[in-house]
Amino acid sequence: MISKQIVFAAMALALAVAPLAGWQGKHPVSGRQIAPVMGVGGASWLVRAEREQEENPDLALKLLAIPEGSVVADLGAGVGYYSLKIAKIVGPKGKVYATDLQPEMLRMLRTRAQKAGIRNVETIPGAIDAANLPDGAMDIVLLVDVYHEFSEPQKMLRDIAKSLKPDGRLILLEFREEDPKVPIRPEHKMSVATAKKELEAEGYTFDKLIDGLPWQHILVFKGPAR
Repeated sequence: MISKQIVFAAMALALAVAPLAGWQGKHPVSGRQIAPVMGVGGASWLVRAEREQEENPDLALKLLAIPEGSVVADLGAGVGYYSLKIAKIVGPKGKVYATDLQPEMLRMLRTRAQKAGIRNVETIPGAIDAANLPDGAMDIVLLVDVYHEFSEPQKMLRDIAKSLKPDGRLILLEFREEDPKVPIRPEHKMSVATAKKELEAEGYTFDKLIDGLPWQHILVFKGPAR
């Protein structure tokens, strides 16, 4: 039986995306329905207490094993839920670039970073077709429940590729489409097969699948050869 907390989380997500909802089209390679982007009204959902139980972000970061000193991009960072955690992991010799389409999300992120005394996070306004990251600078580009919302996924992947170091990785955390027990709207889930199909079409190479999270899987890709 699904708990009341889980039902609330699923309903909250539906409400959170409503401000920017609309027909987003389908991916030209896979035919996947592209999901609407979460609006700033979903900011509180991003930092809900239940997220620890439903997604276990600390375990996700442990599984990623991000080295100290790394340069990491958190695309679609929202209010910085992951950005601030990663900033502590990479330490003062590392850096986090946090991007989002919505200026208000980035404003809240900067406020949260300032209150936490975190100084190694730089916010960057995003675009629907470009990550706007420095070329060749990223050890990791991380997309947490974000890739499925890209309205221009092919252009974004090409732009992300430019930002990766030769040995850099693109990492997707996505709600498991293969698992019917994950109580998330279908357009906000992705299967491993669909993700591979879409990214490999842009020259990315599937590296590995990391399981162990309550609702999500972690998909690691190598960037296109240069």
